[in-house]
Amino acid sequence: MSHVIEMIGIRKEFPGIVANDDITLQVEEGEIHAILGENGAGKSTLMSILFGLYHADRGVIKVRGKEVHINSPNDAFDLGIGMVHQHFQLVHNFTVAENIILGKEGGFVYDIKSASKKIKEISDRYGLSIDPDMIIEEITVGMQQRVEILKMLYRDADILIFDEPTAVLTPQEIDELMQIMRNLAKEGKSIILITHKLDEIKAVAERCTIIRRGKLIDVVDVKSTSAEKMAALMVGRPVNFKVDKKEAHPTGVVLDIRNLNVMNNKNVLGVKDFSLSIEGGEIVGIAGVDGNGQSELVEAISGLRKVESGSIFFKGKDITHSSIEDRNEMGLGHIPEDRQKRGLILSAPLSTNFVIKEFYKEPYSKNGILNSEAIEEYGQRIIDKFDVRSGEGIHSLAGKLSGGNQQKAIIGREIEADPELLIAVQPTRGLDVGAIEFIHNEIVKERDRGKAVLLVSFELDEIFNLSDRIAVMNAGRLIDIVNTKDTDEHAVGLMMAGIKKEERSEV
Repeated sequence: MSHVIEMIGIRKEFPGIVANDDITLQVEEGEIHAILGENGAGKSTLMSILFGLYHADRGVIKVRGKEVHINSPNDAFDLGIGMVHQHFQLVHNFTVAENIILGKEGGFVYDIKSASKKIKEISDRYGLSIDPDMIIEEITVGMQQRVEILKMLYRDADILIFDEPTAVLTPQEIDELMQIMRNLAKEGKSIILITHKLDEIKAVAERCTIIRRGKLIDVVDVKSTSAEKMAALMVGRPVNFKVDKKEAHPTGVVLDIRNLNVMNNKNVLGVKDFSLSIEGGEIVGIAGVDGNGQSELVEAISGLRKVESGSIFFKGKDITHSSIEDRNEMGLGHIPEDRQKRGLILSAPLSTNFVIKEFYKEPYSKNGILNSEAIEEYGQRIIDKFDVRSGEGIHSLAGKLSGGNQQKAIIGREIEADPELLIAVQPTRGLDVGAIEFIHNEIVKERDRGKAVLLVSFELDEIFNLSDRIAVMNAGRLIDIVNTKDTDEHAVGLMMAGIKKEERSEV
């Protein structure tokens, strides 16, 4: 096979950090080639150089054996290179077809009918199941990603870059995406998959280039290399995939939810007659397919959504209608589902984000005057402990960090605030295996310190790895609560499908 892409000796520096340090990448025609690395290792930077978003300080890029200079995404498209970014670039009130031809058709007149026909043909060919007339805001995240793939194929791209493509997908959507990648490769497309998820690399990739802290570590054959070996190469040490935790010792009820009813965004009940209590010293996991009331439940507990009826008691006090500030003051910590919308002020530095809930207290301020020294000292402690990587440390704007480092910054802030109740929603979304191992251990430490933890995750292995008890939701209702040690993934999977206890015995 010939090399369709060669990036030789690539170097890229940003203020305070060398993102790519003499990296070489070679991708063969018709290959699915993975790039594996920790959060902030330089994976996305390398691909942004290939796609024309950044310019390398040094190095050579060859496409199909010919040296090229890629100064913009348009140059990349002209060379047959397309990229699906972590955060989709779609106009939400436009149709699928309008988004796909945006910027492609010349002049002010375009033929939407023929474009839609071509889009439908491409969709059918690769098994994308996309209707060109659908409005973007009315389709799932997984379908929006397929629109991004169609955008590339419509422009005749045959080198496709996927940047952390499964970060916001459900398990079923992930399986479907993996199949789409296989279909594309069979058609001769070359695929570069940027990820930190070893199971996905094992499922579809042939070779894997491993990067650590901006340097090339190794290029391995995926089939003959174990996940443990790849993880160790990525992180620089052996990684334990299972949390080593002792038996829980509950200390009494911290959170008590009684007959809760909460409306969703469509003004129908998203949470229905839901009751659950969580004690200090235990982790209770909420399992369920995404969209079954988990978001509405968490928003009601944290004060982001109004409760229709029912009650929420926190440390014995009724907080059903309390302000968010009051809940924070009582010791409620919240790692939100959407780190960019709810977790961080992207235009503010990390130092501000770390004290956003406590800036008005001593030692961070006195008599209304901020103490920048105390704020920076506290921020640096979080950066060091949670390995938050950024070019300018605590002065870095939150929006400039990689997704994984944004997540670590939020987790660090919430845990360091020493909450009595920690609500952790998808806490390891976007994190590499080394960071996942660390965060899981930190969450268990909170439990062992007598704190109550409510874990919401769509990753069943994470639910089983961390939870002492599992509460399963379906269509906004509590199906059952089980002890983790007394159940298995099959039984929980049936509950997630809405099958109740008396029916499960027959399945």
